[in-house]
Amino acid sequence: MNQTGTDQLPRKTAAFFDLDKTVIAKSSTLAFSRSFYQGGLINRRAVLRSAYAQFVYLVGGADHDQMERMREYLSSLVAGWDVQAVKDIVAETLHTIVDPIVYDEAITLIEEHHLAGRDVVVVSSSGAEVVEPIGEMLGADRIVATRMVTDEGKFTGELEFYAYAENKAEAMRKLAVEEGYDLERSYAYSDSVTDLPMLDTVGHPYAVNPDRALRKAAAEQGWPVLVFSKPVALRQRASSIREAPKPAIAAAAIGAGAAAAGLAWYAVRRRGR
Repeated sequence: MNQTGTDQLPRKTAAFFDLDKTVIAKSSTLAFSRSFYQGGLINRRAVLRSAYAQFVYLVGGADHDQMERMREYLSSLVAGWDVQAVKDIVAETLHTIVDPIVYDEAITLIEEHHLAGRDVVVVSSSGAEVVEPIGEMLGADRIVATRMVTDEGKFTGELEFYAYAENKAEAMRKLAVEEGYDLERSYAYSDSVTDLPMLDTVGHPYAVNPDRALRKAAAEQGWPVLVFSKPVALRQRASSIREAPKPAIAAAAIGAGAAAAGLAWYAVRRRGR
């Protein structure tokens, strides 16, 4: 666990949330596959492949090699996509896609952390083009997300920063230095064993809807386990979240890299210690 200093004055604290299967019930990236198809970015075969990948993700049956191949496939798929076109598609369909799959319990936790004076940080392996607008809807203060290299307004397919495993923890520590967070007094929530580094970085880790390996690790570490299952109309909840003034949302990913349109591969699920 990252150790903080012993400053006399109380330092800021934060609550770090993984996104997929922690705040929302699906992969945030693959959820937009039909919208990308309707926008002319992918073909029907890619939609079907994304639907299959979503199913595999939900049942947790894919191993590391399968997920790594899919990550490579998605990175190559988005090469040449127009960045603004992707952002426009996400903006136009965000409420329709995200509203039915957000967890009410997660939104309640976000509200409680804000009321306690903590910053809320979404830390996701999905791409910034999807994570940033979702984070804004959630009322998040900061974002750590996967990013992809762009050239002349188009994605190159190359990854510059992949928000996965230890990279998440590193980005959290960097953000803590920049924002003055006391990580020992901060919170983190995730569903995946690949986020063990993320959970180990704070003093108050929680396993949410954990996969089998994370459930075992949580039991060994004595971490609380939460079960989120109730969907909520995010637009209704988000309007109440935004009533309280908060800093403008900021991207906290290191560099500019990872899978376009949020097509960063969210789930290369492997123990990341």
